[in-house]
Amino acid sequence: MLGRMARWAALALVAAGLGADPATGAAARPFTAKDLATLDRVSDPQLSPDGRYLAYSVGVVDWTGNRLNGTLWLADRKAPTQPPRLLQVSVKPASQPRWSPDASRLYFLSNRAGSQQVWRTDAEGATAVQVTNLPLDVHSYRLSPDGRTLVVALSVFADCPTLACTKARQDARKANQVSAVTYEHLPLFIWDEWQAGERAQLFAMKLDASGAAAGEPVRLMAGFDADAPERPFGGDADFAVSDREVIFSALAPGGAQGVDDLYGLYSAPLDGSAPPRRIGPAASGSYGKPTLSPDGGQLAFLAQKGHGGEDVRAAVMVRDLRTGAEHEADPGFDRSAGSLAWSSDGRTLYAVMGDQGSTRLFALDPAGGQPRPLTTGGDVAGVSVARDRIVAARDGLAGPPQIFEIGPRGERPLTAHNAARLADFAFSKPEQFSFKGWNGETVMAYVLPPQGYQPGRKYPVAFLIHGGPHGSFGDAWSTRWNPQVWAGMGYAVVMVDFHGSAGYGEAFAHAIVGHWGDRPLEDLQKGWAAALARYPYLDGDRACALGGSYGGYMVAWIAGAWNAPWKCLVDHDGVFETRTMALTTDIPGFSEYETEGLSWEKGEAYERFNPLNKVAAWKTPILVIHGGKDLRVPLGQGLAAFTAAQRRNIPSKLVYYPDENHWVLKPQNSVEWYRNVEDWMRRWIGPETASAAGSATAP
Repeated sequence: MLGRMARWAALALVAAGLGADPATGAAARPFTAKDLATLDRVSDPQLSPDGRYLAYSVGVVDWTGNRLNGTLWLADRKAPTQPPRLLQVSVKPASQPRWSPDASRLYFLSNRAGSQQVWRTDAEGATAVQVTNLPLDVHSYRLSPDGRTLVVALSVFADCPTLACTKARQDARKANQVSAVTYEHLPLFIWDEWQAGERAQLFAMKLDASGAAAGEPVRLMAGFDADAPERPFGGDADFAVSDREVIFSALAPGGAQGVDDLYGLYSAPLDGSAPPRRIGPAASGSYGKPTLSPDGGQLAFLAQKGHGGEDVRAAVMVRDLRTGAEHEADPGFDRSAGSLAWSSDGRTLYAVMGDQGSTRLFALDPAGGQPRPLTTGGDVAGVSVARDRIVAARDGLAGPPQIFEIGPRGERPLTAHNAARLADFAFSKPEQFSFKGWNGETVMAYVLPPQGYQPGRKYPVAFLIHGGPHGSFGDAWSTRWNPQVWAGMGYAVVMVDFHGSAGYGEAFAHAIVGHWGDRPLEDLQKGWAAALARYPYLDGDRACALGGSYGGYMVAWIAGAWNAPWKCLVDHDGVFETRTMALTTDIPGFSEYETEGLSWEKGEAYERFNPLNKVAAWKTPILVIHGGKDLRVPLGQGLAAFTAAQRRNIPSKLVYYPDENHWVLKPQNSVEWYRNVEDWMRRWIGPETASAAGSATAP
């Protein structure tokens, strides 16, 4: 019999997708869409400053309620034989755990009192105590190093002198029977929400000896006409707090998100005695993720030179806050950092960077030098450092996130969530391969055989095309587009990181700019040929190409430019008409950058790779899926693609989700999404018979 710790460690391997349950030997079954949608979601590890405790978040699916609820978990280093435990405060939703500097209090966000506020508990986690009681929701927050100040992010009207003024105006807007809204400047909307004039702004609140907020919040960005953090995906990584000031990243005042793309660093005193001021660097570029050293004397941040496009390398910079001197900590290293953390002694910087189809953790000398990799393969996120410990959330194509401790001896799992449920599966083993793509350059790709693969058989193929386009279908777990679900349906999976993908250097990423329809298409064509030549189990006569966002654009493009290999297509929230897209999206500046000009000035560039212009050559059955709340690639793009297919008398189907945005997020909608995709694929490429266990709707 396995001992408790041996059993726990074994289950951690199961949770990482590395094998069947060693104790039960349970027979494997295919992984389904409902399995994916209902797994617990581990994230946001936070070490206490003394290194003893690890707090982290776990999103738990409420299937009946069709939502995800946050819970808090805690592991104690002094009880290494005990698995992490669920904190009692999680009887109501809780998220974003953050420790007080003395490790005596654990703060978190919760809407248990009707609006999202800051709460606190202790390491026992039995009692929740409300810290803030503001009329507006708190979106993110940070504590000062001395624990005396809490900085919160709220959405307010810039011209309102008080929070009550903002709340009254919001209430009046809801009560108004007139629905008309007027605009005089961009943005009209951001991601999935029409704008009504509020700005994300930072406020400081003093904390008393008990850790409760006392007095009125102090506005730190008075008169600053910009959002901080950026909406909707910004958070506490976009501002840093010392005992005296807050440093944040924002557009220049008056800049329009989605049009302007150059972010600066600004500083404001915590007492609100002065307005924000721009701090270096003075050179043109975009700067973000400010991260203070433990002694408060140095500021690490990310810097993109020039225009700041998504393809531009994000270098790690260090600024001496005493002298203003700046230097690069990773000179000559052709990778982009995504997040930063300091070691407790200030002698090391930790940076998460995409690298060759994975996302790895690197250690950097703040003084400058060659980054040193600390992880291999997989996807790393949410790094937390305290004393001698480094922890991070870690996942991969072979399994969902767990928390790992990263040290000199490698990576050690600290959690084993979903272990019992994952013991039923034998996940498909991914393999990375390379080939010569556009310009003879090396391009990387992944292939996964179907679950239950048998040598000598051929299998139909799901050819997945990632979005971005500066994204990657690399070694990472996804709760939306997950290759293991297609493998569970009985399909082999091929994914190519074409030119434009992140993690292969700046030149590789930039190669797609002005070339959406040729260079990446060449990579996809050569990658498909290379995969067929290398993996004889791929049935090239039974293949379906699927993509979302830019991947959806590419599906619409290959429908006219490269339709020969495909028996079916799936276009999710994809761009269909490039010129109108540039003027109807919430990020027109992105389209203008990627196409190298304004649509009315560079019309030929927009038309060169416009899928609309190749509809006459469409012949492949196409499934179009679109969200009604998608303002990134507006609904009209999907409607136009479906209508074009119908007018061409091509077998086609439209699936419309009125309550989803650019992503399908609700658990039941996610399962329905996969059901529609699977039905479409089975109709055109098989497998002709689906077992109950392999069905996307299986429990």
